[in-house]
Amino acid sequence: MTTYRAYIVGPHSRSIGVVNMDCSDDDAAVMSASRLVDRHDIELWQMDRPVARFDACSKQVFRKQCDIAADQRLDP
Repeated sequence: MTTYRAYIVGPHSRSIGVVNMDCSDDDAAVMSASRLVDRHDIELWQMDRPVARFDACSKQVFRKQCDIAADQRLDP
């Protein structure tokens, strides 16, 4: 299991709380974090990697894209 943190975002985009979650992968973490969306936005992180942001007003989820350079494999 991988540890994720769902930050509850308050006024001025400041964190006002955090929920630690153990999930098998990003998709499971996104599903779990989506249940936390109420009046505040939620930012989902895995260590120092942003995974998604949930907008409370529009009910939209914005998945973060991986760094393309980090994902590319170069053959020697």
